[in-house]
Amino acid sequence: MSESSFGSMASAASVDDIPEVGVGMLGYAFMGKAHSNAFRTIPYMMYPPPAIPRMVSVSGRSVDGVAEAARRYGYAKHTTDWRDQVNDPEVQLFDNGGPNNIHAEPCIAAAEAGKHILCEKPLARTVEESKTMLDAVEKAGVKHMVAFNYRFVPAIRQIKHLVDSGALGQIYHWRAVYLQEWIMPHYNESKIWRLDKSICGSGALGDLGTHIIDLAHYLVGDMKSVSAHTQTFIKERPLLDGSGTGVVDVDDAFVAAVEFENGALGTLEATRFAAGRKNHNCFEINAEKGSIRFNLERMNELEVFWVGSEPRETQGFTNVLVSEDYHPWWENWWPQGHMIGWEHTFIHEITHLLDCIVNDKEVGPHGATFLDGYKADVIAGAILESAATKRQVDVNY
Repeated sequence: MSESSFGSMASAASVDDIPEVGVGMLGYAFMGKAHSNAFRTIPYMMYPPPAIPRMVSVSGRSVDGVAEAARRYGYAKHTTDWRDQVNDPEVQLFDNGGPNNIHAEPCIAAAEAGKHILCEKPLARTVEESKTMLDAVEKAGVKHMVAFNYRFVPAIRQIKHLVDSGALGQIYHWRAVYLQEWIMPHYNESKIWRLDKSICGSGALGDLGTHIIDLAHYLVGDMKSVSAHTQTFIKERPLLDGSGTGVVDVDDAFVAAVEFENGALGTLEATRFAAGRKNHNCFEINAEKGSIRFNLERMNELEVFWVGSEPRETQGFTNVLVSEDYHPWWENWWPQGHMIGWEHTFIHEITHLLDCIVNDKEVGPHGATFLDGYKADVIAGAILESAATKRQVDVNY
């Protein structure tokens, strides 16, 4: 795997000719901040970049909030109507970082207007809604990517290389958990939008589970069947306006057993009720020639075991620090052992998309396209169906 596979996309000789891509950002909170940080960082750290993100406009619901976001992040314009961005000729890339209920309509309109699109995960609230988005971008012929940013963790991309190269051999098992704690009773969380089915579509499943579903697709392959359970532990929560309580109509947690098309077996679990777990996205692959374990909270490391390594008396898992200049993207960062963090995944992700836009490259297989987002939503839908019907569900993409 050469250093040039992941780092700078343009040649040093063409620095003065780097194109600009105008960006319209929907949303300025959690994801809006993460994406905006990436737009500002790319020009001088992913150097020379494939394109310079020109931060044209940011949109959001609050007049004061969006004006402050434009000033803080460096957008030239701001608006409370995303349609202004879709219709703005200066915007070539529409970045949708809004809540799940405003993924479909703005992205479809952006596609119809010929904009390239980056959309936060999950792609949509339902399989049907997801399919309309996929159909729209394919009809329009624009570049499209779902922000499954963990594909752009250097250690995970290194695992992908090991899988694709055959170094692991046949994969037998995939087991993944994504554990957080932030809506446990002692936090006294109100019924925010992430607990409202009409807005989010599902709970821990869409918020956390789709990440590990996508990683399973990316690293192991398509799934064949699903058997699952869901649970809602706190069924009513205070309303944000203080007027009473509201019913929580999404899952607080799910567990699922899956069968892959290639014969591997897997488990998926996500919850926001795991005391002490802040952002514990952890998976393990067991294969013919070895096993690999990854934990996002130690994102620059891998635990690796190779079958048949000698001497037998000292065989065991080895901790590998993924920070050498020959590891994915590290040529853009610091000397080995000087760690990078969660925010860097967005820098890698958006750099990849810009390269695909200006050089007319395919977003997949490393970037998650709307097809990948749709497939993740299909599995999420199958998990909900299995939990509701108490039976195994065959997957139909």
